Amino acid sequence: MPIWRPLPRPGLARLNQFLLALVFLTRLPLGRLLPATILPLSQSLWAFPLAGMLIGAIAALPLWMMGPGLFPAALSVTLAVLLTGALHEDALADFTDAAGGRTREDRLRIMRDSAIGSYGVMALILSTALRITAISQLTPMAVIAAAAAGRAAIVLVMAALPAARQEGLGKSAGRPDAGNLALALIFGAFPLMLLGFPGFLALIAALIGTGWVIWRASSWIGGQTGDVLGSASVIAEVAVLSVLATVAQLAHS
Repeated sequence: MPIWRPLPRPGLARLNQFLLALVFLTRLPLGRLLPATILPLSQSLWAFPLAGMLIGAIAALPLWMMGPGLFPAALSVTLAVLLTGALHEDALADFTDAAGGRTREDRLRIMRDSAIGSYGVMALILSTALRITAISQLTPMAVIAAAAAGRAAIVLVMAALPAARQEGLGKSAGRPDAGNLALALIFGAFPLMLLGFPGFLALIAALIGTGWVIWRASSWIGGQTGDVLGSASVIAEVAVLSVLATVAQLAHS
């Protein structure tokens, strides 16, 4: 006599995938809500931009409450860093430090080194300065859109490049299939499209920034790692915020 097991409901599966994306991308204590079975991260990649929207919405709380300005912008970036545990900022520092390497093996070694060099320090200073000053001129929706675009950039890099190592995050996370990639790109672009023509320009900037990371990673190490993915997120987010702030500045001048 056959044993029938009920198939998981699609809605519940999607919810679990979204929760896994939040557990992976944030420090929110949501792991206990996941099922006991192991969920493949590659099936949750579609939800990365949605997780980014939530991160952006929480980070934008100071702007909702106080309006634009340097102080609310600094609080916004602080909230984003606290939510994510500076995961992507650490990746950016490691990836930019790899510029000092001479060979593929040397660059991979540098990226695994816990110490931060001058390239990494400057990358963190400049990216943080750009984020704060840009956000000081923008609306909460811009912060949400930038955070979503940054997480979509992660999925795009995973689709474009193979893992550079046979172990680590870049390998274990897998690669998105066509459906997951399409959904991630749609969810990543949607908030930007709500911002009109400035959002379209910002989308182009995010794609250029992500393309630069793909090119550099391919040239330097022949693939992607967790540091490459995190760097793509920060660079795409900074690109979006910088373009939106530039357009806003020009409109008021």
